Amino acid sequence: MEDMKSVMSRIDKSGEGVYVQASTLGSLEALLEFLKSPAVSIPVSGIGIGPVHKKDVMKASVMLEKKKEYATILAFDVKVTPEARELSEELGVKIFIADIIYHLFDQFKAYIQNLKEEKKKEAADEAVFPCVLEIIPECIFNKKDPIIMGVDVLEGILKVGTPLCVPQKDYIDLGRIASIEFNKKAVDYAKKGQKVAIKIVGTNAEEQQKMHGRHFDNDDQLVSHITRRSIDILKVNYRDDLSIEDWRLVVKLKTLFKIQ
Repeated sequence: MEDMKSVMSRIDKSGEGVYVQASTLGSLEALLEFLKSPAVSIPVSGIGIGPVHKKDVMKASVMLEKKKEYATILAFDVKVTPEARELSEELGVKIFIADIIYHLFDQFKAYIQNLKEEKKKEAADEAVFPCVLEIIPECIFNKKDPIIMGVDVLEGILKVGTPLCVPQKDYIDLGRIASIEFNKKAVDYAKKGQKVAIKIVGTNAEEQQKMHGRHFDNDDQLVSHITRRSIDILKVNYRDDLSIEDWRLVVKLKTLFKIQ
């Protein structure tokens, strides 16, 4: 009973976490100890001993509503009944099986990484990275849609797909970055300190009318048009892709655009 109390104390109080199944109380303890270690830090919402049955899959499926990535069973040195396997596929609960703890962790880590990449792809269109650009006056190749010009990346990360606006000219929107060229080669992004050629394509009739020399000029900085939603998407899916300096720029632009 003492051992059981010790095991139960490791279940995450928030109710969010993976479901863990092991062959014996001893192996369950070892697995929980491993998952709780700072280097791993995977929360556990439920536990079981012995083969994985349908009832275990049902318990793990609760996480589908709360946190999809935790709708998983880490099965350590146990069998999975055919009924449980069938139900898990039907409900969308992942079951990872291994007889070595580290292998279980590796499988789960790879699964989480894949999920993150999928979320990134889904959010890519709405994710706006922060950037401030300065126009290079002698590199204006096309003044109107598509606007093609050379710019100096003063701050942040310039990416293909970024919507640009001109804060000094009543925040007029110019369109989105259709392509970036660095040293005459197409690239997906450019960082602070790089000089690149960009093509800006208007996404609506109003943006398509905007013209360099009439609506904005060489003295105006071009800034990525961030929104509350785009900031939230960066926080959830791209937190590690931005440096501390980039996040400071997000804060600066947040103030510029008066975003709450």
